[in-house]
Amino acid sequence: MGHLPGPGEADARRGAPAGAAAAEGGGGVRREALRAAADLYGLLRSYCRRIGRLDLSLMVADRALRAAEDADDPLRIAAAQWNLGHVLLSQPGREQEAAGVAMDASRDLAHVVDSPAVAAVRGALELVVVVADAAGRRPWAARDRLTAAAVPLARRSGESNVLWTVFGPTNVALHALSVEMTAGDAAEGLRMADRIDVSSLPSRERKFTFGLEVARCYDLRRDDAAVLVHLLELEELAPEDLERSPLGRQLVIDLMHRARPTYRRQVTGIAERLHLV
Repeated sequence: MGHLPGPGEADARRGAPAGAAAAEGGGGVRREALRAAADLYGLLRSYCRRIGRLDLSLMVADRALRAAEDADDPLRIAAAQWNLGHVLLSQPGREQEAAGVAMDASRDLAHVVDSPAVAAVRGALELVVVVADAAGRRPWAARDRLTAAAVPLARRSGESNVLWTVFGPTNVALHALSVEMTAGDAAEGLRMADRIDVSSLPSRERKFTFGLEVARCYDLRRDDAAVLVHLLELEELAPEDLERSPLGRQLVIDLMHRARPTYRRQVTGIAERLHLV
């Protein structure tokens, strides 16, 4: 199946355009160049999403899939479909389309020789379906899929970051929290959050999402001081992500309307830094 790149790995071939590398040699070199292109397009998808360019996210997700298919690399094909699923999840009304892409990819990957890496990518695909179910107000389906599919795959993969999917028991727990938050069950969400340790996760995005969803749970309970504490932590962790986050911005706006005099100055400060006033 070939070498799986780690996110911090340096490989001189990864710096060359796919076409240039392909011209250097035969089929083996071409396949490695296509794998590198698929990896780079996948990383670019995440960047485009973070800066709010969903149109570019869709384009690069499609190119990642084409490169992976040309490389005839089942794991990267599945990872590219995971990327595509996340692009579709970010577009309102396309959640079930995202779920369909992810379920088809997971079924296809199930025919590949089992390994922890395969389990990790299949698990990441299952989490796309979990998010789609939660967004579609089907929390029972999301919970069932977490228990029946994602948890066993997480046991098989362990904590991993295969092709930047960040799949493992911690990410499964984060999605369980997300399901409860989306369903409006703040108490259960916070109970779950108390048992999650994100300190060792390799993804700042997942750490940010965890903090944001905890803040939303406190917001549902109108515990404004706790909301403020978590928003300030998020600002320290990833100020640009907070500024671009619709949920984060809305939490700040709502907090401005309810802030008590004892901490109104801090709320006004974060609002000003996010250019909301």
